Amino acid sequence: MTTQVPEATFKTRVRDESVGGDNPFRWEEKTTADIFGGKKVVVFSLPGAFTPTCSSNHLPRYEELYEEFKAQGVDEIICVSVNDAFVMFKWGQEQGNKNIFLLPDGNGEFTRKMGMLVDKSNIGFGMRSWRYSMLVNDGTIEKLFSEAGYCDNGETDPFEVSDADTMLAYLKGTESEGVSEPRKAFVG
Repeated sequence: MTTQVPEATFKTRVRDESVGGDNPFRWEEKTTADIFGGKKVVVFSLPGAFTPTCSSNHLPRYEELYEEFKAQGVDEIICVSVNDAFVMFKWGQEQGNKNIFLLPDGNGEFTRKMGMLVDKSNIGFGMRSWRYSMLVNDGTIEKLFSEAGYCDNGETDPFEVSDADTMLAYLKGTESEGVSEPRKAFVG
């Protein structure tokens, strides 16, 4: 049995010069059909923008390997996080992100429907996404890599299989050599 990505609506901000002024952005709703329809997409989800592993390795490594993913027939790479559109935009700017579509799941609707919403209140985060990655082809989930130990208020944040190198190895039909070293330093 194949699994479809759940139906959800994302509240995004898009640049629109017709808006005018110093901040030419407007709200735009995007559905899962808009995002996944007719495309081969790699998705990775993480607990939060501006957090250590997400900022030092998870996003930067997918960005670094972007052309290699494209060479494997991937149309788009999407990073989902239970953060709002403004946070995702600023994080992308700080990271120097050029190629990864940062998809805000501010209400956690998509993440909840994926069965990946966890409580991280023990570290003051509230409800966030469990770390995972997946290959989606025209809305059908072909492969899912979910980190071990899914739970609420976990003591650790595993990062062993949702990384860029594991997904790229899967696409190439090879064995992953494991998670790469962090690409950026994190201070905070």
